[in-house]
Amino acid sequence: MKRKISYCALTMLTLIACNENKIKSENNITITATPNKQMTSEYSEVNGLKMYYEIYGQGKPIVLIHGGGSTIQTNFEKIIPLLAKNRQVIAVELQAHGRTNDRNADLTFEQDADDVATLLKNLKINKADFFGFSNGGTTTLQIAIRHPELVDKLILGSALAKRNGVPEWFWGYMENAKLENMPEQLKEGYKKVAADTNGLQVMHDRDAKRMVNFKDIPDEQIKSIKAPTLIIIGDKDVITPEHALELHRQIANAEIAIIPGGHGQYIGEVTTITPDFKESDLVVPMIEKFLDKKPAK
Repeated sequence: MKRKISYCALTMLTLIACNENKIKSENNITITATPNKQMTSEYSEVNGLKMYYEIYGQGKPIVLIHGGGSTIQTNFEKIIPLLAKNRQVIAVELQAHGRTNDRNADLTFEQDADDVATLLKNLKINKADFFGFSNGGTTTLQIAIRHPELVDKLILGSALAKRNGVPEWFWGYMENAKLENMPEQLKEGYKKVAADTNGLQVMHDRDAKRMVNFKDIPDEQIKSIKAPTLIIIGDKDVITPEHALELHRQIANAEIAIIPGGHGQYIGEVTTITPDFKESDLVVPMIEKFLDKKPAK
């Protein structure tokens, strides 16, 4: 059981679909069209990176931030078409992940937050909702702390803010992390999209090092978050319920949901998909209800 949860933890580790018609733009950027949605993909110059991002749908923007060892598709493929029915979905790939290059520097959640903020500036987006999963949830916390002016509402999916937010064995696992133990679904997801598949080892090692060196986010910084926040974890998540509850207490305007299932199962994260997967298992209706809720007067 611990081994299975460890594999799920690798998505935190830092460790659409069929019958699409693909058309190449004049800049060799793929535009993917399906009967129900349209996606555009681009690269943006961001703090020394060529950051890859995808945009779906129209409406108020929501920014999706993936977890460690992941790509847009391995984390969010199942929920993007649902969210894009009513919103503009902006999904990013962070340093060394997927189609975004490496800047030859260690990963930090603070730098990832600054990179996302720069991307939004490039896109001339002054304010958005944010949904970060796993390590992406920790990056989303840093966006709210470092760039509060950008944030309307936050969704923290299985986010880590303190070292005691995961079982003690997790840290030993990170210290001995090896590429061969990374879930095959994540390896294949990377190889499917990366320009240079040799970057897989770099991504893995940077993600593992970041987790080994992870330091608690100070209480005063967490308490400074004023944006309405929805905290989501699975009841069999690597993130402990106690940690999620503590975040709920520290963020003044927060709600919490503990959903049956493992790390990311509530969004259809690729390593959690089982033969009996159903779209109705996803938490998108809960997310939409939270995002549409008017502030109390």
